[in-house]
Amino acid sequence: MADSKTTRKPLGKFLCYTVFRYLFRLAGLLLFKYHCIGRHYLPKSGGAIICANHQSHLDPPLVGMAPSRHCIYLARKTLFKNPVFGFVISMLDAIPLNRDGMGIEGIKSTLRKLKAGEAVVMFPEGTRTKTGELQNLKSGFITLARRSKVPLIPCGFVGAYDCLPRGGKLPCLERIRCVYGPPISAEQVSEMTDEAIIELLTLRMRNCIRQAEISRAS
Repeated sequence: MADSKTTRKPLGKFLCYTVFRYLFRLAGLLLFKYHCIGRHYLPKSGGAIICANHQSHLDPPLVGMAPSRHCIYLARKTLFKNPVFGFVISMLDAIPLNRDGMGIEGIKSTLRKLKAGEAVVMFPEGTRTKTGELQNLKSGFITLARRSKVPLIPCGFVGAYDCLPRGGKLPCLERIRCVYGPPISAEQVSEMTDEAIIELLTLRMRNCIRQAEISRAS
């Protein structure tokens, strides 16, 4: 099992992350009537991979608003070149990725974070959906989960695609619902085949999305 302790953050990064999280929470509540279900499935400490569907550029803050703990994000290297945005995501402890994927350094950095007890947010579809529907999951996250011995936390949300679809420039105001589901334990990950893990995670993510749709419609 992964170490139950979580790495202590430098004060500057801790304050920056805390401020941005509360700002996003406030914006989410006021602008998008953001509501989250299933927070109790999120471990309070220890390494974990949060696996969410990828609807829009709003996804990372939407996923990170729910946990009461620091979450690590993955971001393309090109985003770090922007002086302002690059500074912000560096302070948020984002892991830089190559244009064509994680690369060796990205994998090593992510494994270090997971083994140190961090929660890492990933979008297993690999890219934003063009239709709003869940796409086929890629298997890269499985190797990370196996090597770091951490659980997979399914997450599904709806509304972000309507707010800011792929190709959109400015978000519109739509209600957003986020649902976390029962985790796939590290023991299950070690015992199951890649195909079985993808099938189970897809099922649980679809269940989360379905619950989010019901909540949004009510």
